[in-house]
Amino acid sequence: MKQKFNIITSTCVPLPLENVDTDQIIPARFLKATDKEGFGDNLFRDWRYDKNGEPISDFVLNDPTYSGCILVTGKNFGSGSSREHAAWAIAGYGFRVVISSFFADIHKNNELNNFVLPVVVSEDFLKELFASISQNPKTEVEVDLPNQKVTNKETGRTEVFEINGYKKHCLVNGLDDIDFLVQNQAKTEEWERTNKIEG
Repeated sequence: MKQKFNIITSTCVPLPLENVDTDQIIPARFLKATDKEGFGDNLFRDWRYDKNGEPISDFVLNDPTYSGCILVTGKNFGSGSSREHAAWAIAGYGFRVVISSFFADIHKNNELNNFVLPVVVSEDFLKELFASISQNPKTEVEVDLPNQKVTNKETGRTEVFEINGYKKHCLVNGLDDIDFLVQNQAKTEEWERTNKIEG
């Protein structure tokens, strides 16, 4: 799942629902696994499939009208349980960006830790984006991480988004927390030598 993140331009999958919690993203019965592989198959499982395991045709992930690596969703995405598996499922499905007007903090960090970029936009920008996708499912969005800008290419409207500087560095360079520590091992050891506190 580690991928360097620069500028992504893609069509979008719209999920115009608010308060989507982590149990809806990945139901609890799938949490026994400790390996990240395969979780994308069960993303939004109870919305995607009926009790017989058949696809529910009117759910957006089963609608061939919509595709792309950007999920656009309503306010308060990822609330509820802090399970990291929800971010595993989003990344495993192939989404690289999730756009919303508000994310639950823990889920937001879990997405960042799994190389998915949560982009927070204004309610007005989100509403316009949903409208653009509804009118033209081929609407593209450009997400420019280095400049922290998101653009609805259908209307030309751009907003700046915030991101923690450390997490931005890791995404741009394709590093997880351990990679970052290994990359800076020499600096850490030098700091320890020069700041050694005598007992």
